[in-house]
Amino acid sequence: MIKERIEKIQASLAQNEAFLVTSDTNRFYFTGFASSAGTVLITKDKAVFLIDFRYCEKAKATVTSCEVRLSQRPDSEVLDLCRTHGVKTLYVETESTSVSRFAALGVALEGVEVSRDSRFDALTAALREQKTEQELSFMRHAQKMTDETFTYILNHIKEGRSERDIMLDMEFYMRRLGAEGVSFDFIVVSGKNSSLPHGVPTEKAVERGDFVTMDFGAVWQGYRSDMTRTVAVGEVSEEQRRVYDTVLRAQLEAEKAVKAGVICRDVDKVARDIIYAAGYEGCFGHGLGHSIGIECHESPAFSPRCETVLKAGTVMTVEPGIYLENQFGVRIEDMVYVTETGSINLTASPKELIIL
Repeated sequence: MIKERIEKIQASLAQNEAFLVTSDTNRFYFTGFASSAGTVLITKDKAVFLIDFRYCEKAKATVTSCEVRLSQRPDSEVLDLCRTHGVKTLYVETESTSVSRFAALGVALEGVEVSRDSRFDALTAALREQKTEQELSFMRHAQKMTDETFTYILNHIKEGRSERDIMLDMEFYMRRLGAEGVSFDFIVVSGKNSSLPHGVPTEKAVERGDFVTMDFGAVWQGYRSDMTRTVAVGEVSEEQRRVYDTVLRAQLEAEKAVKAGVICRDVDKVARDIIYAAGYEGCFGHGLGHSIGIECHESPAFSPRCETVLKAGTVMTVEPGIYLENQFGVRIEDMVYVTETGSINLTASPKELIIL
């Protein structure tokens, strides 16, 4: 199945062209092998994974999408491969290749034009956008562990316990479930700290009347999940309930708007209009959501500026929020799988206000 991804790149290459892949995420996408280094060269009729001694043995045993070779001098080896296969033009990942690295490649690859054309970046992004059944199964399992972590932590959020302690408890529990890692540094913020959309867990103790917002996710087979839930401790004020209900309504209505063929900014507008109409204009300062897969934040995004047309097979987050400066905040986030007629929610945890 991974080999089909390489074949789609090869179908777009001319006989004298090649695509050089060096970023961690795209290298994983084309090999299924996670490493901190390595180079994949894709020509019209050949794909080679150059990898150093640290990873070579395991890569040879597991990678089936391309030939694996021990690498000691990557640039020289890429040049040799280009000469062997008659490559005159080499495309690089323009979004991740630095200016200095681009210049170095131009010097090292004598006789080969290193192109600034981003067409294969765009093609790779388009391939990654639409998840296969296997990719979707990995993300479903990652989300299952995330849901189980939420169920667990509901019984362990108590007055007097610090944000950081709750965060550590969640991460340890998720890893005990078998997660390969966490999607990102967990956000666990309470009380006034919950007005910070990307607040960092502190030693602040949870108090009665606090909202506790938790944004977290797991990694499974290299794919990520992402969800946010906000719960209350002890009691809530009328305004807290009003804010929570507004965010929930915005989240539910936005999810209803998700389907293949809609423009991303139009989905964002559904949630934003509800929040603004409730009197909270200026309190929802981030986009409604983002695509997710090998990376937590991929393209496209639900934002006021994104004019991308949604495709079936994309996995998106839907995460509206309201943040009242120095008071409290609420965010609710699910992952949804886009279909031709709507979406499938991959998140099982309840969204109604929970008061612990």
